[in-house]
Amino acid sequence: MQIILLDKVVNLGGLGDLVKVKDGYARNFLIPSGRARRATAAAKAEFEAKRAELEKAAAEKLAASQAEGAKLEGKVIKLTQKAGVDGRLFGSVTNGDIAEELNKQGFKVLKSQVRLPNGPLKMVGDSTVSVSLHTDVLVEVTVSVYGETA
Repeated sequence: MQIILLDKVVNLGGLGDLVKVKDGYARNFLIPSGRARRATAAAKAEFEAKRAELEKAAAEKLAASQAEGAKLEGKVIKLTQKAGVDGRLFGSVTNGDIAEELNKQGFKVLKSQVRLPNGPLKMVGDSTVSVSLHTDVLVEVTVSVYGETA
C-alpha cells in the first residue's frame, strides 16, 4: 500500500515521504496512530496544503523533546527490589518500573520509550538504560538497583 508519512517513522522515512508498506502495517498501525495516510490524489493535495503547518508542529515536538532530554540526561534512578545474598533479584526491574519512577520524578515517560538493551535488569548494581523521547532524541539514564533482603 502506498502511504504518505505524517511523522518521522524509524526505518521508514520522514515527514511527507511517499512509501510503500505492507497493507496490514499501514491499516493496523500507521493510519490509526495518525502517522500516515493513504496516498490518494486528494490526500497528496491536502498534505501539500498543510505541509508547512505539519513541519512546524514536528519541529515544536522535537524542540520540546530535546528540552526534556536535556533535563533527563545523566539522571540516576534508584530502585529497591527483593534480592538474595548473591545479588540476584527475585523478580526483575522492567521498563515499566523505570518509567513509573521517572513519572514520580516529574518526567512524562511511557513504558514503551524505555529501552533495555539486555532485557530486564536481574542483578543489583548500576545499569545504563536508554530513553527514547522522540525518534531523534535518545537519552542515557543510570538505574541503580539496590537489594532488599527479606
